[in-house]
Amino acid sequence: MATDPTTKHAQPPQPPQQQDMPGTTAEMTPRPDHGEESYEGSGRLEGRAAIITGGDSGIGRAVAIAFAREGADVLVSYYDEEEDARETGRLIEKAGRKAILVPGDIKDEAHCRSLVERAMREFDRLDILVNNAAHQVTVKSLEEISAEEWDVTMRTNLYATFYLCKAAVPEMRPGSAIINTTSIQSKSPSGNLLAYAATKGAISNFTAGLAELVAEKGIRVNAVAPGPIWTPLIPSTMPKEKVEKFGADTPLGRAGQPAELAGAYVLLASDAASYMTGAVVPVTGGRPML
Repeated sequence: MATDPTTKHAQPPQPPQQQDMPGTTAEMTPRPDHGEESYEGSGRLEGRAAIITGGDSGIGRAVAIAFAREGADVLVSYYDEEEDARETGRLIEKAGRKAILVPGDIKDEAHCRSLVERAMREFDRLDILVNNAAHQVTVKSLEEISAEEWDVTMRTNLYATFYLCKAAVPEMRPGSAIINTTSIQSKSPSGNLLAYAATKGAISNFTAGLAELVAEKGIRVNAVAPGPIWTPLIPSTMPKEKVEKFGADTPLGRAGQPAELAGAYVLLASDAASYMTGAVVPVTGGRPML
């Protein structure tokens, strides 16, 4: 039976809450839905191997669960959120797939190369790269953005995507897929997320350019553009009043849940998207990508 998308998940207001960056799933109310109980696989990624950055929580965890239930082994890259990462690993293994958990800083090119090297050692192949990890802060003025903060955002969101793609492409076979996480902010930027929005616009552009550059290798490159999604990034980077109303301004009237993006990533990783490259798939609750 079809489900009404306006009432499928909790609607605002969310309970007042804030966390220190980068935030943890356990402290969120309500708890995000990553598809733990709902996602059912059908073998669409059987025998494949993936790297997912930011795979410990939020969208990354939902994608990791879906990929594993579709038959893929998964290397979960994360910063230092050990508890969340262990839970994601447990869910991957419960699906009968291999989980490799690797902490570290993707702002460092050497670490990005080591992620690809580890995947090749553990899986002897790399079929899917999901560049998902992100950093953001909310500001009230341009003066609040220090050069250091600008640099952290650029290196986490944009440089790491470049570093990982550069390391991964030589190891990928024809039929492999790169999926970048951009954002509705790439087309409809909010001034209080200036640095983050700038990186997301660049990632969308990078996706299109790289898709052209590696097409002859048989590698597809696409992106998913989330709208407001209920992840630890929200209570750890936004003021309480924005957290309470988060998602209320969408046509569907609520924030999206990480599980509601998993299908888009599975599509782009699978052979069902064999003629899709250079595309950006919006998952925005109805907010237009202008």
